[in-house]
Amino acid sequence: MADELQSVDDATRLELLLDYANQLPSLPERYWALRDAGIGLVHECQAPVFLLVEVTGGVVRLRVDVPMEAPTARSFVTLMCKSFDGERADVVLNAPDDVLHQFRLARLLGMQRARGLSAIYQRIKRDVRRQL
Repeated sequence: MADELQSVDDATRLELLLDYANQLPSLPERYWALRDAGIGLVHECQAPVFLLVEVTGGVVRLRVDVPMEAPTARSFVTLMCKSFDGERADVVLNAPDDVLHQFRLARLLGMQRARGLSAIYQRIKRDVRRQL
C-alpha cells in the first residue's frame, strides 16, 4: 500500500487516497452506542472520527467510523485499517512514526488535516502500547 502511494505523482496519490474512502468497513452495531456517546472520538480531527483500539491475544483490532462527508479522514482511517487491523501488536508499535511521510501525504494535506491524521495514527500506537 505504501509502495503504491509512493510510486505515483501527487495528483494520482490524492486520487488513490480518496478511493479508499469507499472501502472503510462498517462499524459493527455493538459499537454504535459508544460512538454515539462520543466515546473514542479523535478530538484533534475536524471530522468526527470514532476510533476504538482493542488488543486481544497480541492482535490489534480497529473499530472505526468516519462519515462519508469527511473523505480525507475516512480514506486515511481505511489505510490504517488495511495496515494494522488484525496485525500483531509489535508490528503496529514498530511501524515508522512518520506515516504521513511514508505514504507521501504530508505535503498534499494542509497543516490542520495533517495534524488530525497524525493524531489518529498516534492514538492507535498509544492505545496498543497501553493495552499491552
